Amino acid sequence: MSARCSCGGDTAKKLCHQISVMRKELKNLRQLAVGSTRLHTKHMGSLQALLSGTDQGALQAGACQHTAVDAEHVSLEEGCIQTVPIGFISSCFAVKNGTPRQPTICSVSRATLQIQQSVFNNPDHSLAGLEHYSHVWIIFVFHKNAHLSYKAKVKPPRLNGLRVGVYSTRSPHRPNALGLTLAKLERVVGDTLHLSGVDMIAGTPVLDIKPYIPDYDSPHARRPTDLSESDVASGGGDDKRSGCETSCSSCPDCGDRSEPDSDGECPQPGARVTRSGKKPGMASRPFRSVLSEVKEYLRQGELSGVTTGEGTSGAGNEQTTDVVPEEGDGARLCYGEDAYSTIASWIRRPPASSLEVRFTPSAERELREFVPAGSPVHGKPRFKFLKDGDEAAAAILAVLSADPRSAYRRARCRDRLFFFTMDTADITCWFGEGFAEVLRVQPVKTS
Repeated sequence: MSARCSCGGDTAKKLCHQISVMRKELKNLRQLAVGSTRLHTKHMGSLQALLSGTDQGALQAGACQHTAVDAEHVSLEEGCIQTVPIGFISSCFAVKNGTPRQPTICSVSRATLQIQQSVFNNPDHSLAGLEHYSHVWIIFVFHKNAHLSYKAKVKPPRLNGLRVGVYSTRSPHRPNALGLTLAKLERVVGDTLHLSGVDMIAGTPVLDIKPYIPDYDSPHARRPTDLSESDVASGGGDDKRSGCETSCSSCPDCGDRSEPDSDGECPQPGARVTRSGKKPGMASRPFRSVLSEVKEYLRQGELSGVTTGEGTSGAGNEQTTDVVPEEGDGARLCYGEDAYSTIASWIRRPPASSLEVRFTPSAERELREFVPAGSPVHGKPRFKFLKDGDEAAAAILAVLSADPRSAYRRARCRDRLFFFTMDTADITCWFGEGFAEVLRVQPVKTS
């Protein structure tokens, strides 16, 4: 009798588990249906508006695309926003599987971007001067999104299923599927940019390129504005007068005078002199900048005891699946770069830890068979972007150590095999507990 009871209890547990799984699947199907209905309604509304305004605004619609600059400004003010890709990425990543989620994950990944001639009559002219910069911002479109639906809260893979707001993540599923990446500019050849450290797949439409300028883009370069009156009175006044206290012969603040340097000699004509009378490079950092960092450091030390206890109180009302700030985050004192900007704690300490990456002996042998693009050796598989097998191994290690699988695949999928493409190599691997092992490295089959 007891055996029958235990067997019946196990069956009931299995049935309950199956019912809970079915309920979750039904919930997902309902959400997909609601999203599809909303998307269909949106598309039907845009079609009706387009058809109703065709007769009255056909000329205006044509003018919105092909008129002069003044008309384009008017159309932008009226909400007629149109974007045209300036080029398409040619990358060592052919598909989404295995593509790094951030550019810093795989620094040896390479790509090229050729400016379209339909955008400029002379595309190479648009890149003149860009070779003076080491990094560029790339604004692109997530063109491989499976669907256009999006949610207010998402589950980043690094959080193992925990939810946060979409605008606090880099999720590709957003109302406007735009991406931003910081790539290293290797060189500019004619109308083509050669990039490294990319996280974009082949065929990605690029909307814009902007040079990375630390003086503008880094919060650390911004001048502090929260100094006290005493700081301004003592530091600012001395700074203004320091270049003009001694007799000089050519200074804009003293008419036509110039201050001698520390050796008692006047600077050469055309030499740049700072307001304090020192040449560039003689002083490492402004005193007021260092002072503001010290004040911020001390202020955090005074408040650390308060924020430790109260920093997490507001998150207690959220559901348990949402991200809650870790206890003690507010007590961490910051200085240097951290004193000027803050980030979520899970960015540097994610619940999903990095993986150990292994290569089987056969995979190592197969990887060594590949040769660089310019190699005179024939009859062997050839890389297009990567330099050699060592660089390919480093790229594979970087991608797999960050665990490219989604949170759903980690938790739900029993099949632990994973396939992705790196340059001209198809890689087969599998995931174990805390590690990933590369099983095969085969050349991409061309049809």
